[in-house]
Order: sequence, then structure tokens, then C-alpha cells
Amino acid sequence: MDKSKRPFLKSKRSFRRRLPPIQSGDRIDYRNMSLISRFISEQGKILSRRVNRLTLKQQRLITIAIKQARILSSLPFLNNEKQFERTESTARTTRGLRPRKK
Repeated sequence: MDKSKRPFLKSKRSFRRRLPPIQSGDRIDYRNMSLISRFISEQGKILSRRVNRLTLKQQRLITIAIKQARILSSLPFLNNEKQFERTESTARTTRGLRPRKK
């Protein structure tokens, strides 16, 4: 079969190359909160390498920096603001509970 008559020929579209999320001058450090905060979800989880578009080495360094910042209390382990609001409204009362039978 000729190459020109292939049914599943991909079209050659031009694409715009995305800029890397970490520039060469950026230091990956636990004190660089503006850089670290870009790689954390709203819930406080570390985003995956696929989402971040980082290299393996950069992802390891980011993960270590985030963990160091959490240990030094620069960064919370969890972002519980939404969860805290939900638990206040669904707080249990002890009035409706029956005593246990022995």
C-alpha cells in the first residue's frame, strides 16, 4: 500500500511548545513559597509529575522541598478550610443517642 493512501495518516499540525514550569534560574528550595505553591492542589496535595510537566529530578526536588516546608510549618499538611465548614454543620449531638445495654 502506498504511503499516500494510508487511511490513518496523521495530519501535520503545528503546535506551540509550552514553557517549562521551572526556569533555569529558579531555585527549588523549601523557602521559595511562590514556586512551591504552584505544585500543590487546593486540598494541599502534591500534584503529579504529569500535571506539573516536570522532569523526574525536578519532581523529586519539589516533593522534598514541600515536605521540608510542611515539617517547618511554612506550609500546612492539609487545607481543611472546606472540610472544617462541613463538619461544623453536621456536628453530632449526644441527646439522640441511647445508652448501651450491658
